[in-house]
Amino acid sequence: MLARWLAAFCFFLAGASGVSANEFRTPSITAARVEWRAVLDQLRSEISSQPAIAPRFTFAGRHRMPASDPRATPALVQLNAINSTIFAGIGRSPVPVLLPFDTAAYLDAQSGTPNPPVSRYQADFRPADFFHAGPSGYDAVFSLDPGAGASLPSRVFARPVEVQITGSLLTYDLADPLGGRGVPVRALAAQFPGMRRFIREGYVRYAFTRFGVPYVVSIQCLDSAPRPRRLACREAYPIAERFLKALRVAGGQPARPRRDIASDLAERPVPRSPDFSYRPSGDIIANSSARNRGGRVDLIAYSQIRFPLAKAPVLVSSQQFGKRKSGVYQGIYPWRDNFCEARSFQVGQCAAGFGHQGQDIRPAPCPPNSDGEAACHPRKQAVVAVRDGILIRSPKQQAATLQINTGNEHIRFRYMHMNPSTMDADGILSGRRVAEGEKIGVVSNYLDFPNGTSYHLHFDVQVFTRDGWIWVNPYTTLITSYERLIRGRGREIGTDPPGAAVAHVLPEDVLRHSVRQGDRRVN
Repeated sequence: MLARWLAAFCFFLAGASGVSANEFRTPSITAARVEWRAVLDQLRSEISSQPAIAPRFTFAGRHRMPASDPRATPALVQLNAINSTIFAGIGRSPVPVLLPFDTAAYLDAQSGTPNPPVSRYQADFRPADFFHAGPSGYDAVFSLDPGAGASLPSRVFARPVEVQITGSLLTYDLADPLGGRGVPVRALAAQFPGMRRFIREGYVRYAFTRFGVPYVVSIQCLDSAPRPRRLACREAYPIAERFLKALRVAGGQPARPRRDIASDLAERPVPRSPDFSYRPSGDIIANSSARNRGGRVDLIAYSQIRFPLAKAPVLVSSQQFGKRKSGVYQGIYPWRDNFCEARSFQVGQCAAGFGHQGQDIRPAPCPPNSDGEAACHPRKQAVVAVRDGILIRSPKQQAATLQINTGNEHIRFRYMHMNPSTMDADGILSGRRVAEGEKIGVVSNYLDFPNGTSYHLHFDVQVFTRDGWIWVNPYTTLITSYERLIRGRGREIGTDPPGAAVAHVLPEDVLRHSVRQGDRRVN
């Protein structure tokens, strides 16, 4: 007891004086308690709407069985078996799977028409673009084509609208100054008491709790006037509400109750690296943040990952606010945080409310061989999966997201600036499973067009909260993963004097002037 008290006291003192890099920590995560009896009552109500198929479900389970035993909830076993043909693996979700799919009506239609069109029983939404269920919950993406959906108002945006939904047993405990805000949705108040609608980090979000579980439905949109290529949030509202009104219990199965996960010290190598060094989290280049509000210290290593580039050494630093000098490369260390650099992207974890969303990573220039020529191709450095996971990416998109869904994590990693046509050809598309360390692309310079930015990888991290998927600073996570890659612990160096700026000198062939498109800066 004395040792624990002393440890807690020392940690308190460290926090009061500025926690050093030696106290990198893992995230704190809260586990939901699911009300499965209420789920069964809801399912019974939905199934009874079609009396012809109601006898196919058994709601009286075996007595004296633990809730996690499938025999205790036979109706859910039957439901999972039916819907797994459309939503593969739906029974793996430990939370009720709510989807805009009317199982009862679909089964009733099957009795007269083999394989009826799914969209007719999904409020006109297309078959799921993405569905994945795992030990922490489920995620799905549906699309609504232009002109689809009876009674919806017309819109200017001319492309299909993607709607995401996540239900998670796990929520990450963040110091979140914007968390919990929003306005009630009167049209849905009876169906979803306590629902909040708000626009955050480029998405309109509808957050609600059902059966003790947090769910968030979101649509990426622009809080501005409608445009043919940019969906306005006001156009997204009726689509999201159509989606929400169609939600029904589609699957899921009780699991053993999960405990909350407390924060702990992050694992790091003991041996010291002879050369790797980095500036502290939150120490961004002077005057590089929006409104000069500076960076934000975040010492959480959100996941134990493999570093996203195949080989060391690499540079983590600004690609927009760095400087060049005669094209002479002067080293890759120390690293520097660039999460809260000025961009037009909303980032609630930054003091200004705007930021970069992630970190820029560059491979070191190829060293010359004995002939004086480069020993490798500087533009073919491999980008790899940081964990075993599943990809989320539609064709032609420049961003590829890797989702991790395990018993103690629900987290996403996004890669940007790889060439979309190359990723399409390589099968980097939604639903593909990849293994940790598997190559998923090469460092490139794609923005919204070829040659749009310097050669670098933009890498970011999102965690699930009661406000949905929130961007968090991956800097500490990258430091710890790089230390594992080089098998040596880095050295934190001091901050600059107030007002001083340190120039990062980068190779001529990878540093370009900042690129702007419309009113937003490059990542």
